[in-house]
Amino acid sequence: MIMSTLGLGNALVDILLKLKNDTSLAEIGIVRGAMDMIDEYQMIVIQRTLSHLERSQTPGGSVCNSMRALALLGAPSGFIGKIGTDTLGAYYEQALLEAGVKPYFTKVDGISGCCTVLISPDGERTMATFLGPAPTLRPEDVCEDVVAQYDYMYIEGYLLVNEPLVRSVMEKARQAGVKIALDLSNFNIVNAFRGMLDDIIPTYIDILFSNESEAKSFTGLEPEQAIRMMAEIVEIAIVTCGKEGSIVSRRGEILKIAAEGGKPLDTTGAGDHFAAGFLYGQSVGASLEQSARIGSMLAGYAINVIGPQIPGEQWKQIKLKVSDILS
Repeated sequence: MIMSTLGLGNALVDILLKLKNDTSLAEIGIVRGAMDMIDEYQMIVIQRTLSHLERSQTPGGSVCNSMRALALLGAPSGFIGKIGTDTLGAYYEQALLEAGVKPYFTKVDGISGCCTVLISPDGERTMATFLGPAPTLRPEDVCEDVVAQYDYMYIEGYLLVNEPLVRSVMEKARQAGVKIALDLSNFNIVNAFRGMLDDIIPTYIDILFSNESEAKSFTGLEPEQAIRMMAEIVEIAIVTCGKEGSIVSRRGEILKIAAEGGKPLDTTGAGDHFAAGFLYGQSVGASLEQSARIGSMLAGYAINVIGPQIPGEQWKQIKLKVSDILS
């Protein structure tokens, strides 16, 4: 039996714009590679300024990306979020349903959140995020009965700005015997909420995901040393290192896993798919190495497409590769 995963994250539609060069970033005042928080007015200005560029849209938010990938692999998954009553919100909910993710949405009048993803010619992504109602979920919006239906709860670090929600949900999951995975999300989040992380990680977290910059912000150490420190306070620790692959640890066991996928076309969603692959492995009882290899394989597919979603026609091949890894 495959274990189920419930995601909690910011519900955002990704608006993907492919840049011809990086001079457009200077025009709108955003630093290459950054993830800037913007308001509704700034979002409209940016999208109007860059309206001449090739554009596409897809359901986004890091945890949503992971839940969709899990569902497409065949694992039961759900997603808790908050959206507006606009066309973007309706599009977002329908996209989850079509992927097989069970949505648990709180809806409010107005515009949904969106992230404008600016993709440089070399695949680097720069993000301008308008959160809309996404981060205003309240503890009472997350029902204990819903949480208790799942085996894993996966939470994005961006939600640490909503401390009452995060603490409440983690406590509900712990009381229900649900394992909790946390993604540190961004080194700025780690720096801003270090005190809170020092408290909640040893108390609640079973699986801790990070990339090398987040791990360094949290521990002050390079990946190989950071993973050892993180593994002392959680059951499973993961540090992804881009083209250098990943390092994973459980109960003193430390493994290095090679990256897959070659030169990236767009790195958007790579970490989200690594997390999905790893969680899928854990949900079917795979080993630490097998879980990380599935994560690396999915991330390799993600970097070979524009945007955070792997095209539907590739999932049959992906499932065959997962079967090979698990055999």
